[in-house]
Amino acid sequence: GLEEGAKNQFSTFSNFITTINQKKEGIGNRNSPTQLVIPNIKNGRDLPPLCLDVRQKQRMSIDTLPHDLKAPFPPEPSLPIRTKTVKVFQDDMEKSKASGDWKAVHNFYSTTFDSFLEINAAFKKDTNSPFNTIEDSGIDAKFVNVVYDALLNTPQDVQKSVLKGIINGLLQEWTGPRTKDDLRAYCILLQNPQFSNTSTYVIYAHLLRQIAALTEADHHFLVHWSKKISQKRFKQVVDRLLQFISLRLFPAKPEEFPPMVKCTWWIPSATKVLALFNAANSLISPPIISYTDFYNSTLDHIDLMEEYHNWQCYGNSHRFSFCQYPFIISIAAKKVIIQRDSEQQMISVARQSLVDKVSRRQKPDMNMLFLNVKVRRTHLVSDSLDELARKKADLKKKLKVTFVGEAGLDMGGLTKEWFLLLIRQIFHPDYGMFTYHKDSHCHWFSSFKCDNYSEFRLVGALMGLAVYNSITLDIRFPPCCYKKLLSPPIVPCDHNTLVGICGVTLDDLFQIMPELAHGLSELLSYEGNVEEDFYSTFQVFQEEFGVIKSYNLKPNGDKIPVTNRNRKEYVQLYVDFLLNKSIYKQFAAFYYGFHSVCASYALLLLRPEEVEILVCGSPELDMSALQRSTQYEGYQKTDLTIRYFWDVVLGFSLDLQKKLLHFATGSDRVPVGGMADLNFKISKSETSTNWLPVAHTCFNQLCLPPYKNKKELKQKLIIGISNAEGFGLE
Repeated sequence: GLEEGAKNQFSTFSNFITTINQKKEGIGNRNSPTQLVIPNIKNGRDLPPLCLDVRQKQRMSIDTLPHDLKAPFPPEPSLPIRTKTVKVFQDDMEKSKASGDWKAVHNFYSTTFDSFLEINAAFKKDTNSPFNTIEDSGIDAKFVNVVYDALLNTPQDVQKSVLKGIINGLLQEWTGPRTKDDLRAYCILLQNPQFSNTSTYVIYAHLLRQIAALTEADHHFLVHWSKKISQKRFKQVVDRLLQFISLRLFPAKPEEFPPMVKCTWWIPSATKVLALFNAANSLISPPIISYTDFYNSTLDHIDLMEEYHNWQCYGNSHRFSFCQYPFIISIAAKKVIIQRDSEQQMISVARQSLVDKVSRRQKPDMNMLFLNVKVRRTHLVSDSLDELARKKADLKKKLKVTFVGEAGLDMGGLTKEWFLLLIRQIFHPDYGMFTYHKDSHCHWFSSFKCDNYSEFRLVGALMGLAVYNSITLDIRFPPCCYKKLLSPPIVPCDHNTLVGICGVTLDDLFQIMPELAHGLSELLSYEGNVEEDFYSTFQVFQEEFGVIKSYNLKPNGDKIPVTNRNRKEYVQLYVDFLLNKSIYKQFAAFYYGFHSVCASYALLLLRPEEVEILVCGSPELDMSALQRSTQYEGYQKTDLTIRYFWDVVLGFSLDLQKKLLHFATGSDRVPVGGMADLNFKISKSETSTNWLPVAHTCFNQLCLPPYKNKKELKQKLIIGISNAEGFGLE
């Protein structure tokens, strides 16, 4: 199959597949882990779990490296001596391009990739050093990059010789554990740009299968070595893996690949290897690439609910589900899962209410199918608190809001209005529940002690209801809040278990109180005598209602001076006190309020940043994108009134654009899917041009009279969007 020319050069490897499959069948049950968990790193950050098991009811923690994994390394076989350098290789390439004689280059590539030993001989920085630590892979990254960059510019026979060599390496008989040289070879082969070509996917799949089947200890090394790869190469490997998964799911030319029934292991193997790179990425702050670069948008087009239900039913058994690896699922896809899961819960609760009513021989009515909230605008917070407290059993029903004394019917618009006004009142500084920090432009929980924390529970329930009912809120919490909200993501059965407590760092404090965090950072870097110059102890002070109160950060903290030796401990305890301990009761009430509505295994799929996007949407307004996706009723997009409208709107300040969005949709935030997800519509209003524009927020619809000129349209539009509170019926 390798000699049939460029078109089919890599297309058939039946003997290769058969040979590897026979070997895999012999060792598969023994060496193929059903889940990949990486051990702790000494003096480093914990690696996140690679595979998510819903049956654990919480995020998995990583155990320390077992003693059996710390056994002596297997002896490394002696490597052949290879003296080729970057300079010599580049000279050979230039000579070959000039003369057309590729013999020297061909010999180098065919020899280098002929076996794992040869790969190490060529690319190991020092063949006499073992390089058996996680800190240094021993790979000459510069030489690897130069060789791979040149490979795609060589003749086809040179490229085929590389693939033949890789096949030889993959067919090697394995006896005993893999050596560090083997792991180095895997790390180098994963960066091969040839694997971007679908004709090489059969070989690529078997490479991925072998890597996925390595032991936990071997994965531990690969993760740490991978984080040393340059950003450009790291991104290329991730993109290659994502493309492999996408094209196996939806092949452009199905005949290029073996039948799906014969290669069901392709996608699980690639996803497990991708999980290693995701773990490596999360070890570094800031990460090498954004977490969104691991999203595979192709998965938006598969049956996600089937994936979700398989995961719920089978956890991390032998049945693969993408939900075991949530980093690969986009936020848009996760939103679909959460929405459908919420809808199913709503239907289930409503059905049970109906059954209960009928079984008691009572006449059912439609109101029992909803969470009906009736509030007065003048007593918004107290009425809302009473309603939600009285109707705890109905929180998982579809929300419907009624403002007492108003004729508006809630098809979604009144619900948005209720959320907006309630959030505005609760977060007002005079209310005292939250403190607004001007430097960071965010709210944080007030540490003032009180007898009743029910209003914090209300705010949590509001956030839960917003996610549950697909409403975006204008809440400005720091990222740390969402991290705490997922600690743990499933409410523990034992009520004595602490909730909302997570590992916090000085970086988290910078996002809330940057001035204080800067002062603590200065303390850590201070070169003088901390004890004599700062004269501090492990005691902190807080003002509560005009009274200064002191708190010890550790037992007898007021008697323990802060010194150069213990200042790191002091800073960590201080940050933990501010973000965890001093607000524990407030946040615990908030946590239980959120999870009283949003309790779902789907939360296990989310990162803290993704919870924030689901709650708040995006604050970035792109009115040009809204213009492109807007639908029209009674108007054409080329009509003069519509052209006036967009000229005016695109020229608005950001504040006026937000007011327009709020006027027409009930929220000034952009949903997860962007402006296109708003389904914004402009309808022609057959009323007098003396009238102001009217909005139906339930349907994200703006009714616009045919104003005669741009000045009149702008004047009426600004008046309308600036006075947009309250509902009535025409």
